[in-house]
Amino acid sequence: MKKNIAIIMGGYSSEYKISLNSGNVVHRYLNKERFNTYRIHIFKEKWVYVDANEKEHPVNKADFTVNTDQGHVAFDCVFNAIHGTPGEDGLMQAYFELLGIPQTSCDYYQSALTFNKRDLLSVLKPYGIKSAPSYYLNLGDPIDEEAIIAKVGLPCFVKANKAGSSFGISKVHEKENLRSAIDKAYQEDDEIIIEGFLDGTEVSVGVITYKGETKVLPITEIVSENDFFDYEAKYQGKSQEITPARISKIQRDKVEEMAKRAYEVLKMKGYSRSEFIFIEDEPYMLEMNTTPGLTTESILPQQAEKAGISLEELFTSAVDEALNQK
Repeated sequence: MKKNIAIIMGGYSSEYKISLNSGNVVHRYLNKERFNTYRIHIFKEKWVYVDANEKEHPVNKADFTVNTDQGHVAFDCVFNAIHGTPGEDGLMQAYFELLGIPQTSCDYYQSALTFNKRDLLSVLKPYGIKSAPSYYLNLGDPIDEEAIIAKVGLPCFVKANKAGSSFGISKVHEKENLRSAIDKAYQEDDEIIIEGFLDGTEVSVGVITYKGETKVLPITEIVSENDFFDYEAKYQGKSQEITPARISKIQRDKVEEMAKRAYEVLKMKGYSRSEFIFIEDEPYMLEMNTTPGLTTESILPQQAEKAGISLEELFTSAVDEALNQK
């Protein structure tokens, strides 16, 4: 008997369009012989099932079921393709845990932790995972530009603490541009992390649970045409994503070991994609994404393809893992 799989997509953040693209790719490639797939759009104003004719059917939030033209549907598993809140910060994970519905991403605590860049890097530091010097601000804090520059130097990166896909991020070269960069970051989040600039090779490392094992995927090197790997570079073709990365064996071994250590220390499940910058042979972590992009152009699917894993295998394995954990 086929399992009913809800593919949740959209979300409440600036990333909702990217999430819709990811969710539609999952819907296209998930094994139709084994699964009935349902596109579920999650927005602040509505949760709806969108059928093949683009007709919307409201989702009952009390039990996450839906009444379709063919009848009442309850779901055996949820495939999480939401980038940003509420799919990447733990809210949906906690909701599905309360309902007893398995889902493909990590648990709610890991989601909330990894979505918070400051907390993630602090938790991983005792495990030998290095990160750039940083300075924290919360909305309403006094802005001491001299203290910030003394701590992180120039240039530096000003980032929203809990936002993905390079929204609200600026690279600051001059002191006089610091305040406007902080204002930009506050448009995305009420917490900010300001990090020192690391001048080295940037790589993205996918780590997944695949057929019951923790698997590190081939590493991607990021070469941005812009000043850094911003939204335009990430989603509008202004970067080269080279897989496998042009790094030494020493570098590859170190960053693979570090990415896998972070995944296992945090007791992760599902997909993760972590970003690192090398200073000589030492990898420094920038962040970890737990619902990375899943379009055919996205980094993690590219890495899976290099590893000989098709999109159908990648997505089907995630559902199988979630169902087996139940």
